[in-house]
Amino acid sequence: MAKATQPIMIDGVPLKEQLARAERRKKYIALGMVLPLLLFIIITFAIPILSMLFRSVDNPRMVTIVPNLVAALDDWDAVDLPSEQVFEIAFHDLTAAKKAGHLGKVSTHLNYSLSGGRSLILKTKRKFKKIKSGPYREAMIKSDKRWGDVHTWAVIKKVSVPYTARFFLNAVDRDYDDTGNVIQKPEEYRIYVTLFLRTLWISLGVTLMTLLIGYPIAYLISTTPPKISNLLIIMVLLPFWTSLLVRTTSWIVLLQTQGVLNDIMVWLGIISEQERIQMIFNLRGTLIAMTQILLPFMVLPMYSVMKTIPLYELRASQSLGANPFITFFRIFWPRSIPGIGAGGLLVFVLSVGYYITPALVGGSKGQMISNQIAFHMKSSLNWGLAAAMGTILLVAVLILYWLYDKVVGIDKMKLG
Repeated sequence: MAKATQPIMIDGVPLKEQLARAERRKKYIALGMVLPLLLFIIITFAIPILSMLFRSVDNPRMVTIVPNLVAALDDWDAVDLPSEQVFEIAFHDLTAAKKAGHLGKVSTHLNYSLSGGRSLILKTKRKFKKIKSGPYREAMIKSDKRWGDVHTWAVIKKVSVPYTARFFLNAVDRDYDDTGNVIQKPEEYRIYVTLFLRTLWISLGVTLMTLLIGYPIAYLISTTPPKISNLLIIMVLLPFWTSLLVRTTSWIVLLQTQGVLNDIMVWLGIISEQERIQMIFNLRGTLIAMTQILLPFMVLPMYSVMKTIPLYELRASQSLGANPFITFFRIFWPRSIPGIGAGGLLVFVLSVGYYITPALVGGSKGQMISNQIAFHMKSSLNWGLAAAMGTILLVAVLILYWLYDKVVGIDKMKLG
């Protein structure tokens, strides 16, 4: 049987090769169209996350500023005071850091793990001027008795490693002791685990409240005639036309003890003048304000899914004898679950990282872990601890996302 020959185009190129060229051209065009978005995601999303992950274990400050002292302490057993040679190296390294203008960075870094560490270094800065020669051990201890404490040197050694898990331990109220064992911090310093748990409960509470309030709203919008539903959608979207900061400060006016809500309840006789409710600068205020602000993010995904449910099926069910409750729970509710999943996941993720509202209306009892991350980024400048907290938060969200996929199925979540 004769072998089939490939069709030849008018330019002499086989048809199969022409088709392959056309397919490659389409792929290059598609890649060129997607490339700007891909670069945008890499630059604004992937690189910052990778930078955060790296910074959560990176600890270069002491290695860069006082490298000789770090090397000398590497062989120290952390049992007895360092030798005279280590004291001499410390003196010269700290003096060099002072001349280079980096002593403030050393003092700040040491202060994260040693109470009074900043004052020790800054006091030493003044006292070192009087030290002209050795023995340096005796002179440094004379300048400040804390140099004669083994714990001081143990902390310096602990904070001098180039890469460390200490930031993650601090983020869960743990730390290394002087011998390198992981221990729990004293009770008065255990704040971060409580904040992580509070953030989780606030996020779950806001998600549940937005679901309870938003589901009837989405149901009403999806089942009413277009003229009414369009007006209702505008009312749902109306908060987006106002600044988030304005909406948050408005809740301060509404919720304060002498605010609008308390005035109305006193006027209606629900409470007396002396029984005004404190609804601001606490957990209650955070929940109320965040629920109102995040409500549209729950309503819109649910509405977009509910809108695809044919209403004639509901009418057919009732015409066949089913009461409205059976019709709703057998037909409408199961089909709306993908919208509930999408809205719930969206609201929960936004709640976990919320910052402005807890900062303004939460007070000390309504603060979330995001507020502590912002504090360490802007005020204490402990970026390693802030990065570790952010990484833990990211991992927690990914775990919950994975659990949702296993229990419900991410393929069932849709926005309409």
